[in-house]
Amino acid sequence: MPIYALGDLEPDVHPDAFIHPDATVIGRVVIGAGSSVWPGAVLRGDDGEGIRIGANSSIQDGSVLHCTDGLTTTVGDSCVIGHIVHLEGCTVEDFALVGNGAVVLHRAVISTQSLVGSNAVVPNNMVVPPGAMALGIPAKIREDKVTPEMIQHGVDSYSARAQRYRQDLRRLA
Repeated sequence: MPIYALGDLEPDVHPDAFIHPDATVIGRVVIGAGSSVWPGAVLRGDDGEGIRIGANSSIQDGSVLHCTDGLTTTVGDSCVIGHIVHLEGCTVEDFALVGNGAVVLHRAVISTQSLVGSNAVVPNNMVVPPGAMALGIPAKIREDKVTPEMIQHGVDSYSARAQRYRQDLRRLA
């Protein structure tokens, strides 16, 4: 799997994390225990304090996580970052879900037990409150709509999937 240092910036990947061979991790990136990074995902920590992924979170296929000078990109524990998501200079707190194709920009905060809908764009400085959904372009907030089950299923599914891939994935050609 391509894991790269950039000068003195080196990734710190917990030994219990699963990084798919077709994912790319560059620079100052921390990935916690039990987390998974899937095919085509790019985590590029070349500025500021880099990228931090907590424990038991999934960064799914084709997602791009980047940071800027002065803005860390943080994903907490037990988060689901769907397919083809773009996160840049934002914070996704513990136990949150960002749906497929969503974009979350500078200084935005996705609070605990909140959800960003598929293809939504969360603009700079927006805070999605706990238990709320952010839907649309630009995202609009719908309060008190998220149940724990909406997030837990994705956390459990990708945790099990990472275990299966760690044991059974083999390249044929």
